[in-house]
Amino acid sequence: MPVEGEQFETSVDENILFGRNSVIEVLKSGRDIEKILIQSGQVEGSIKKIIGDAKARGIVIQEVEKSRLDELSNGERHQGVVAYASAHKYVEIDEILNDAKAKGEDPFILILENIQDPHNLGAIIRSAHNAGVHGIIISKRRAVGLTSTVSKASAGAIEYTKVAKVANIAQTIEDLKAKGIWVACADMDGEIIYTDNLRGPIGIVIGSEGEGVSRNVKNKCDFVVRIPMYGKVTSLNASVAASILAYEVVRQRHF
Repeated sequence: MPVEGEQFETSVDENILFGRNSVIEVLKSGRDIEKILIQSGQVEGSIKKIIGDAKARGIVIQEVEKSRLDELSNGERHQGVVAYASAHKYVEIDEILNDAKAKGEDPFILILENIQDPHNLGAIIRSAHNAGVHGIIISKRRAVGLTSTVSKASAGAIEYTKVAKVANIAQTIEDLKAKGIWVACADMDGEIIYTDNLRGPIGIVIGSEGEGVSRNVKNKCDFVVRIPMYGKVTSLNASVAASILAYEVVRQRHF
């Protein structure tokens, strides 16, 4: 029988959990958590345990005002804590590489730095799946995770696409290069993509909608490519750019 005043598994959206017991139990379950929001000034009792458990798992914790939690919980009692659970399970990067090996193919990976729009991420996942991308790597901070909106925008492709989440994109690029994967960065000062060789093991880095690829990440890449532009607006939506880049790899590999 629930203790009065305690909140058990409750959700407005299937991936937004609120109430202390709900969040404690989802942490115990091992389910992937995107982030946890804590009401400002709440650090006592079970909230302290939640914070400790979340930190141990490397989960992002944000302190927010009570009004934000009220909004997310649709006015239900949240007890000062809301968790965003992932709509899909993340994988390790080795699982992506092993998938390519099992298929007898050179690894083909999209690396997304700080993509924040869930519709963009969903569209990228959809295009990546249809282009035969073995997996996608996304950044843990300053980026959207695998939310229900992302899942819907992917039109089901999220169920067939391996996605890994990492804390450090630059270090991940170094690790991939050490495993024999060439890494290209998409940026306006690169060589036209149609003139570069993308047939071997390849990872392509695509930056955020507003800022592009950061200097630190760009410097870690083996080479820089660009999509030619002939209009007055010299940028593309991140998901459109990802599709063009991915299908150039398809063209070079198969046609």
